Amino acid sequence: MFKIGYRTLKTAIGAGLAILIAQTLQLDFYASAGIIAILCITVTRRDSLRSSWERILASLIGLLYATVIFELAGYHFLSITILLLLFIPTVVAVKAKKGVATSAVIMFHLYTLGEVSAGILINEVLLIVIGVGVALLMNWYMPSAENELVWDQVYIEEAFQTIWKEFARYLKEGDTGWTGKEFTEASNTISHGKGKALINIDNHFLREDDYFYHYFKMREKQLEILERILPFISTLDDTVIQGEKIADFMNELSGAVYAGNTANYFLTQLDDLREELQAMDLPETRQEFEIRSSLFYILHELEQYLLLKKMFKADLRRTQTVSVKKRYKVKRRGENKKEE
Repeated sequence: MFKIGYRTLKTAIGAGLAILIAQTLQLDFYASAGIIAILCITVTRRDSLRSSWERILASLIGLLYATVIFELAGYHFLSITILLLLFIPTVVAVKAKKGVATSAVIMFHLYTLGEVSAGILINEVLLIVIGVGVALLMNWYMPSAENELVWDQVYIEEAFQTIWKEFARYLKEGDTGWTGKEFTEASNTISHGKGKALINIDNHFLREDDYFYHYFKMREKQLEILERILPFISTLDDTVIQGEKIADFMNELSGAVYAGNTANYFLTQLDDLREELQAMDLPETRQEFEIRSSLFYILHELEQYLLLKKMFKADLRRTQTVSVKKRYKVKRRGENKKEE
């Protein structure tokens, strides 16, 4: 069973509506209005506006070039070659290359008719206006991606919580058999989330709603830090006193993985851990030296992780929304367990 997406639906309705209007006005080549509408319906509002402007500009340039070249050189295949050799570089130069296909349709109308007149030019301009106008109307509605972006945020934060908990558990218990799949899941979700966030930005004309994009970029950098910490965690075990304290720190940190800013509190805790580490006796063996180096490195990466969080400007409204969805997800898990 195939699905019909909203863009497919808009394209079908837009093309039909454009043809209906052009046909009602008794325009020649009225089906071309539908082709223009299809070409102008894009993924985002801003892209639709840019694409429509490029197609209008390119079509007007094409009409001008076609009129001059066909009237001077005649209506034959060499004229088409000359026309395209001049037209394409021009639209590329004026940054309207998306309009090449639309303009070709309009220019070939003149070639097919074998003449140019005021009536024909008005006919072509109306086809452009109808096709582009209907496309802009169809593109005015864009489904909000915010709900999906919030869920992506929930999944990422849950993955981060698990990673910190598993780091802490390893430091306390040793090898726990953890597969580390949360790294891959978080990376994939961040990648997809950034793409959806960019589309979300382009769907707003009057404001730059880039909160989610910056959020995913922040998490992407933090994930890189977690990946760098991973091999150093394996060098510590329960024989290292500071390892136990770092494990407690990571456990507490796992409970604070959300968009709200708690970095200052943890940075203070981290300073205390660093001071305690610096107060230790100097290492006497190579193994102690390597362990001490790993401890300092982990503390350094933890600081970078927290500084990234500190620089991120959280949105209280969205933070609350994520919190609600997390509670909903936990509740659903509990209900599913009862059913089992």
